[in-house]
Amino acid sequence: MVEPYVNIMLAIILAPLLPGVINRTKAIFAGRRGQPLLQVYFDLWKLMQKGAVYSRTTTWLFRAGPVIGLSAILAAILLVPLGAAESAISFKGDLILFAYLFGIMRFFTVLAALDTGSAFEGMGASREVTFAALAEPALLMGLAALARQTNYLSLSHMLTGVSPAMWGAASPVLALVAASLFVVFLAENARIPVDDPNTHLELTMIHEVMVLDHGGPDFAFIVYAASLKLWALGAVLIGIAVPIRSGRLWIDVPAAVAGMLLLAVLVGIIESSMARLKLLRVPQLLLGATAFSILALVLVLR
Repeated sequence: MVEPYVNIMLAIILAPLLPGVINRTKAIFAGRRGQPLLQVYFDLWKLMQKGAVYSRTTTWLFRAGPVIGLSAILAAILLVPLGAAESAISFKGDLILFAYLFGIMRFFTVLAALDTGSAFEGMGASREVTFAALAEPALLMGLAALARQTNYLSLSHMLTGVSPAMWGAASPVLALVAASLFVVFLAENARIPVDDPNTHLELTMIHEVMVLDHGGPDFAFIVYAASLKLWALGAVLIGIAVPIRSGRLWIDVPAAVAGMLLLAVLVGIIESSMARLKLLRVPQLLLGATAFSILALVLVLR
């Protein structure tokens, strides 16, 4: 079967396009020309040509953070299907591994930030793990509700099992799960209203502050891993919201890719139409997403 390899190649090639679509959408709303759609590709190429500077106070953890983070998200990509095509790796309970791969990525990113000894990066790391502790229950409960609805414990079979007929029979459950995972998608990818990836204000930075000391290829790994994370969580969300299952690869895969691009446009619209929430409001948003996931699970189990 070639479908899993098509999924992987599309993720590796097209993932940096999603931030470009988001930035172009925001530029259109602001009345600007904006960056080229391929700007992230140019940035990655430029960063790979540069050297890296390391502080004498850092250890191997600082250098290992970007590499392990990229490896973890690449492993997560192997577990995610695209459209009706199944993932490259699939087994019962892999949805737990999928969630914990994001945890591994975050853990080593936080360790690399703390390894610098900077109080500024420590502040961002503290905020990151606080919000992650609130986002993970929403993700796990949402996947649990979807697993119970589809009667599968494999992420690949769960998502490919969602169909228009299932939406007709269990639309409240799927809508609640999709809404919850969309909030998780914004939070995990440091997007507005949870975080602003373009800000440089000390009092509001969360994710970006943790990678300020990285440069060259290390920062390229971080930027590329962030694009792949956007793709991985987006693929899960699109698998629920755009259940096109014709059985034809040349229809299902382009439809899923189109759904990913539309999701990027939606993120751009949200970031253009609303401001970032206050830090004290972010936990309330994430708790609301968890409540949606728990309610979906209750509806499935009743």
